[in-house]
Amino acid sequence: MFTEDWQHTFQSKITTADEAFGRYLKSGCRIFVGSGCSTPKHLVHALAFHLRQYVDVEVVYFIALGPSPLIQDSLRHACRVKTFFVTDTLREAVFEGRADYIPVYLSRAPNLFRNGVLTLDLTVIQVSPPDEHGFCSLGVSVDVAKAAVESGRYVVAQVNPQMPRVLGDSFIHVSELDAIVEHEEPLTEAPIPERRAMAERMAQYAAKLVEDGATIQVGIGRILTAVLSHLTDKRDLGVHSEMITDAYLPLVEKGIITGRKKSVHQDKIIISFCLGSRKLFDFVHNNPQVEFHPSDYVNHPEVISKNHRMTAINSALQVDLSGQVCADSLGHKIYSGIGGYVDFSVGAARSQGGKSIIVLPSTSSDGRRSRIVSHLSRGAGVVGTRAAAQYVVTEFGIANLHGQTIRERALSLINIAHPRFRQQLLAEAKRIRYLYEDQILSPPSTRYYPEEWETHHNFDLDLKILFRPIKATDERALQEFFYSLPDEDIYYRFLSSMKVFPHRDTQAMANIDYENEMTIVGVVGDIGSEKIIAVGRYILDNESNFAEVDFAVRSEMQHKGVGTFLVRYLTEIARSKGVTGFMAYVLAANRKMLKVFRKTGYVIHRSLEDGVYEIQFRFDEPVSDSEE
Repeated sequence: MFTEDWQHTFQSKITTADEAFGRYLKSGCRIFVGSGCSTPKHLVHALAFHLRQYVDVEVVYFIALGPSPLIQDSLRHACRVKTFFVTDTLREAVFEGRADYIPVYLSRAPNLFRNGVLTLDLTVIQVSPPDEHGFCSLGVSVDVAKAAVESGRYVVAQVNPQMPRVLGDSFIHVSELDAIVEHEEPLTEAPIPERRAMAERMAQYAAKLVEDGATIQVGIGRILTAVLSHLTDKRDLGVHSEMITDAYLPLVEKGIITGRKKSVHQDKIIISFCLGSRKLFDFVHNNPQVEFHPSDYVNHPEVISKNHRMTAINSALQVDLSGQVCADSLGHKIYSGIGGYVDFSVGAARSQGGKSIIVLPSTSSDGRRSRIVSHLSRGAGVVGTRAAAQYVVTEFGIANLHGQTIRERALSLINIAHPRFRQQLLAEAKRIRYLYEDQILSPPSTRYYPEEWETHHNFDLDLKILFRPIKATDERALQEFFYSLPDEDIYYRFLSSMKVFPHRDTQAMANIDYENEMTIVGVVGDIGSEKIIAVGRYILDNESNFAEVDFAVRSEMQHKGVGTFLVRYLTEIARSKGVTGFMAYVLAANRKMLKVFRKTGYVIHRSLEDGVYEIQFRFDEPVSDSEE
């Protein structure tokens, strides 16, 4: 029981760092050191000094930030550092074998202490001053620290007035501390990475996948920070994440993150730690909107899955053509860690309407290697399995792998790889029998998918259609569209009674250059698994600068204005590219198509031969008011 006379207990435990470590340190012991922005710097420096007298000490970090004196050469025989996540602080030491990485799901890390897998002789943390009831807050890093305090044989706490008092399951009573060292100093800060153009393109694509009312988890790094900056058009987002950074603050200030639509912990931002600046620390201080809980709760997939539309956005280092994800290593070299990646991808997959999104640049930082690969590098860790893969995003687009075959996945991923590597990946995919031998890709000149020609249009309250340029991955959806058309519409569309639409024909229609040929599809459904309900395309004759145009609309979508909108939209695109006008061949009996062309707003020139109209109109000949 906690006594009311906690002040006396507090005063009796106040000591110096030298006295505390002189009392509790011994050779062969294991020490947990508070991590991230909560690193007790004063205690760590004192610990480094005292460790010189001992040998075979293990120091366990969750996530180390800033310079660490515990990995200096002079302490090599005194102590060895273990970490659950590799950052810049320890990366070189891990590469060189001077420090160790513990692969573990973050949701399971606290149990390593509780179950005695990693028994702790000493826990060294930083806390806020006690409140009126004698409770100190673990502040900006509850994560695995709560379990370390509860499991440690002795607990030494640096009480720092600059540590925020955060709400949730973050409190430690002074009676649970064995030694208290009062020392005020600024917390370790983690600045927001500088934004770059390539990251912005990836962020724009990833942001498209975030729905209004979604609960989000976003990892750390330049690209993922950029994703948050592109969510400003969303409404009522919630947050359930292992951590937040300063990049979340503008979304809170603008009323975008409200938590109103959350299905659990409504109105609350649920996290286990935060990495950022003093502004972020001030935001979380005594803020009832934010709750900190230990990692085994925040990262538990079952808890995560209770959030409807849970959207987990994380980064990776490589993705192979089957959908395997490496997120922690460069070959044999551990670069970061598993962290919460698996916890949140599994939790999001189980969530109602949930999404797991992987964002990665298409190439290595020097541009010499593709990050989309036929097979992962030797020694690379498979953090995300094929079965778990859902969305993959690069600066070249989005691939939805969920429910797709290996062949479909390979084609989707090649088409968001860097253009410089697509032909090589195509050849490798054919060699390992992932793709058809006759599979083609869009022309090499097609660097970026023309996202600027995507637009939504509402035809009635229940019908909102996305019109966008066709993609190579639309081949099967295009086949399904053609097979859905009545024989009469097929005859009108192709001027022949076509019965089959084989791969060799439909892949040619889906792989275009977007310049001399443009195909716009009207689609409904989730990105990457859409259903095509309308197709319109034109092919330019460079000699005359006229383009031949045709279109088709599913039967159930006809008489709603879809065809008229489609032709007008193709006209807008063609005009922007300097095309003189359109021409088309239309059966005289096809009154619906003739009616659509009359609605284009241009003077129609037509001639009839053998029951087929040749229609032509120039973009510089609009219909006058008197003609209308």
